Amino acid sequence: MLLVHGHPFDRTMWAPQIAELGRQGVRAVAPDLRGYGETTVVPGVTPLETFAGDLVALLDQLGIGRAVVCGLSMGGQIVLEFYRLFPERVAALVLADTFARGETPDGKRERRERAERLVAEGMAGYAHEVLDKMITPANVADLPDVADHVLAMMTGAPPQGAAAALRGRAERPDYSGMLADIDVPTLVLVGRDDAFTPVGDAEFLRDRIPGARLAVIEGAGHLPNLERPAEFNAELVAHLAALPAGPGGTDMTKV
Repeated sequence: MLLVHGHPFDRTMWAPQIAELGRQGVRAVAPDLRGYGETTVVPGVTPLETFAGDLVALLDQLGIGRAVVCGLSMGGQIVLEFYRLFPERVAALVLADTFARGETPDGKRERRERAERLVAEGMAGYAHEVLDKMITPANVADLPDVADHVLAMMTGAPPQGAAAALRGRAERPDYSGMLADIDVPTLVLVGRDDAFTPVGDAEFLRDRIPGARLAVIEGAGHLPNLERPAEFNAELVAHLAALPAGPGGTDMTKV
């Protein structure tokens, strides 16, 4: 399983999933995306196509032909771009807390303005402003270790890399028209209280991808994989178990 993180996070957001997949004997690959985490910071504009190309190059390097590809938020949009460009490399999909439609004019402007703000001011102000939207306010209080982890990922993200991704997302295509052509098993996941990509966005995906299954994670916001990892992991494992070949794999790789 290839795990694609969201913005402005890094590969450590998948720690609970990597641990569970390892227990299930599933090989998990969780990279830092270009411009995030420990990767080289690339300023300017990073289109989703570039992220998808990086991921297929990583699979090539690891000798992996096909993978179950899972992405959350921006990661989910990258996964849709990955499928658009490299459908033959996808055994199944997991789309978590994401949406397929293209950006509105107001949304494009907001993303570009936020990119400039991050470069000018750094990540701290933005990170503190959105923490209780990334996870629910109740979970900020009740799950302090999770809140600290999410805040640390956001404040640690390189501003230039995060800004480049925001500019690229502003220009992303509308994936709505391709959803009916997805012909691999697809799981759609969403936190019940997601403030960024609400349940309606997940239903949009479920209703348009043939055979897609939707799971709504109660008590979670935009990051159900961290807020309710047991429930999120159970859905992942069930999705893998339902594939024709079963979960498969005997080792786990962390990248």
